[in-house]
Amino acid sequence: MKLELMRMLQDRKDEMIEIRRYLHEHPELSFQEEKTAQYIEDFYKGKDVEVQTNVGNGYGIIVTIKGGKPGDTIGLRADFDALPIVEETDVPFKSKNEGVMHACGHDAHTAYMLILADCLIQLKEQIPGTIKIIHQHAEETPPGGAKSIVESGILDDLNAVYGVHVFPTDPVGVIGYRSGYAMAGRTYFKLVIQGSGGHGSSPHLANDSIVAGSHFVTAVQTVVSRRLDPFEVGVVTIGSFDGKGAFNVIKDSVTLEGDVRYMATETQEKIDKEIHRIVGGIEAEFGVKCELTYTPDYPPLYNDPKITEAVVASLESMNDPDIKDVIEFPKFSGSEDFSYYAAKIPGTFFYIGCKPKGVEQAYFNHHPKFDIDEDSLLVAAKAVGQVVCDYYALD
Repeated sequence: MKLELMRMLQDRKDEMIEIRRYLHEHPELSFQEEKTAQYIEDFYKGKDVEVQTNVGNGYGIIVTIKGGKPGDTIGLRADFDALPIVEETDVPFKSKNEGVMHACGHDAHTAYMLILADCLIQLKEQIPGTIKIIHQHAEETPPGGAKSIVESGILDDLNAVYGVHVFPTDPVGVIGYRSGYAMAGRTYFKLVIQGSGGHGSSPHLANDSIVAGSHFVTAVQTVVSRRLDPFEVGVVTIGSFDGKGAFNVIKDSVTLEGDVRYMATETQEKIDKEIHRIVGGIEAEFGVKCELTYTPDYPPLYNDPKITEAVVASLESMNDPDIKDVIEFPKFSGSEDFSYYAAKIPGTFFYIGCKPKGVEQAYFNHHPKFDIDEDSLLVAAKAVGQVVCDYYALD
């Protein structure tokens, strides 16, 4: 079956590219992917599979491929939302939705997965088990789509789950992996500091919220430098300080917003505790009132070591000219809501090199000039197809 699957994927490479370009031209934002979801649903019409739509808190789609024999159930996930970015690439299939762009490669994920799924459907009588294709909405915007899909219970029968992401850090043919904690968790916070406004000439009659806010900015820098073990990964960023006003007016209140990243849940708990402690100290020291919104969203992504080891062995055994190297990737400080699947189901998330040919340094994901080498679509399809076949011990 493995050889047959690889041949089928090779023959349909152009179709993958065609689908990717169509999706790239018609991107939709998280939780607004109505037409994209319809496109995916239409692709499966007439095929011998079960299709469940509107799964989770948006337009999620689960396609269940039941094999010809009983056995384990595994999940394959691909996301399909885009970003609020004005595209600056010079390609003929540039986004037709102004201000919206597939700048993270989710169009590529969906394109390869549709063709892989169709090939698996055609070969399903040879599969000793069930495969659930997870077409996921809203990866880019918290609370994301993955959490709600997991909570729906529709994946409770999975024995393993797999996902991939295209990255332009490496050329086509390079596949990256990372065992254990691989991508950071993140938390959003907003702090509103309420002081007492007044005239700039009479600060003693007011209570300056900007001064209190400035002390908070300085104090939170000590969380990572003085409260975390030097070998822990943690980042606290103040991304917005809204204190604009007249030059001679003491601000009544200010609003700060920030981002926290961490590579382990234990680190998240430490940072959470310290930020709340600092806010309490600001209130006591300056006599202001603070309203803190502290919202952890995507947890750290943990790749099951046993599953990851099996994937690496599977990929390294491929005798395919399109798969050139399998390497260990560094940890990424970015976040990914595949972490919700991996927190409940043994799984792994690996990376597909997509660096465009002829460039020294590619634009990274989320850049308005982000682009991929479309040969990466076939690499992704073959890699995931190989993993599926080896999971079920299909020659």
